[in-house]
Amino acid sequence: MRPAPARSRARAFAHTRLGAVLRRAGWVIALAAAGPAAAQQPAQQPAQPPSPAQAAQPSGQQTEATTVPPATALPSPPRSETPARTDAGPSLANTLGDEAAWRAYRARFVTEQGRVVDTANGMISHSEGQGYGMLIAVGAGDRAAFERIWGWTRANLMVRSDELLAWRWAPDHRPAVSDMNNATDGDILVAWALTEAAEAWGEPSYRTAARRIAVEFGRKTILFKDPHGALLLPAVSGFSARDRADGPLINLSYWVFPAFQRLAIVAPEYDWVSLIRSGLDFLRQSRFGPSSLPTEWISAKEALRPADGFPPLFSYNAIRVPLYLAWAGIGRPEDYAPFKTLWGGIDRERLPIVDTRDGQPVEWLSEVGYTAIPALTACAADGTPFPEPLRTVQDNQNYYPTTLHLLALIAARMRYPSCVKS
Repeated sequence: MRPAPARSRARAFAHTRLGAVLRRAGWVIALAAAGPAAAQQPAQQPAQPPSPAQAAQPSGQQTEATTVPPATALPSPPRSETPARTDAGPSLANTLGDEAAWRAYRARFVTEQGRVVDTANGMISHSEGQGYGMLIAVGAGDRAAFERIWGWTRANLMVRSDELLAWRWAPDHRPAVSDMNNATDGDILVAWALTEAAEAWGEPSYRTAARRIAVEFGRKTILFKDPHGALLLPAVSGFSARDRADGPLINLSYWVFPAFQRLAIVAPEYDWVSLIRSGLDFLRQSRFGPSSLPTEWISAKEALRPADGFPPLFSYNAIRVPLYLAWAGIGRPEDYAPFKTLWGGIDRERLPIVDTRDGQPVEWLSEVGYTAIPALTACAADGTPFPEPLRTVQDNQNYYPTTLHLLALIAARMRYPSCVKS
């Protein structure tokens, strides 16, 4: 299918050298669809530097059968004088409520070794997918599957010199991890999933692992003192003011709001509330063009604006913004309004990718799982029930729409159960 490979190209575009990805990853197609002006790279566009190889890559990480490293590492759990907060929102455990859907997902997208496979992107895996798989496993109450996914993640993506994850693993590349940069949303998702697993099953090693990842991305990618407010860098390398003339850059789909509510359990020393607040503020400042939608990549150098050198699209990443808003149970009606207007109700059969300059669609997401996000948005905004066909997951879709569908159902059952009652 076309949508997911394009989304993978967008991720590679952001996490590797800008010019090289423009040539290799086929963004010419997307740029041409967006219009002649977007198809031309700005003359003075600063190229993102390559991700530093911060750790030697072990030879065993090229296969799925790598020996799993220890699950515990410094820093240790919080000291007793800084107890975890008790107002951290609802628990994820056992909220999926659809064993058949989980079995189908696990059979199709999770290998025996625990690798979550992005079926429309050359069968690659990435930290985001591993984190989503771990979250859904907790939601399904499947500890054995969770441990398999976490084990593969530790063995194959935790190959940097710090506690963060390399973002991409490709089965047809040697080494399979060719870019040692992280993706902050993947780190957030994995840390959140580990936190939920620790709460669900009382496993200290999960809590310790969650804490070490959360502390590390908090230290390296959250700028709590930025003039705009707490700012989340999409990766350690490539997005800061040092790396780009229009930096720092942000991506609002990396603000995983429900994770920030729960990570206070393992890393209470960070001001997660300020990160939630800044994400909402950034969203309200990123209503670009006639559609009032955020672009994927945004410059936060001065007033927020679409980032240089990126197509000014509301696309594959940004559709997750209302998912995370609704899942956290936050935001005002006007925060949901542009998404509701765009999708025109919850019975749309496909979602548009929008050029924010003129508000016109340039491509369509046609797999039905994507439409679970408009359903969740309408549920959160005004209590509209999920359409009956979206209360179960179809088994003939690719990884990304299927994953979004399951996440939207989990979010609805956690926050808005009346929307999914039979």
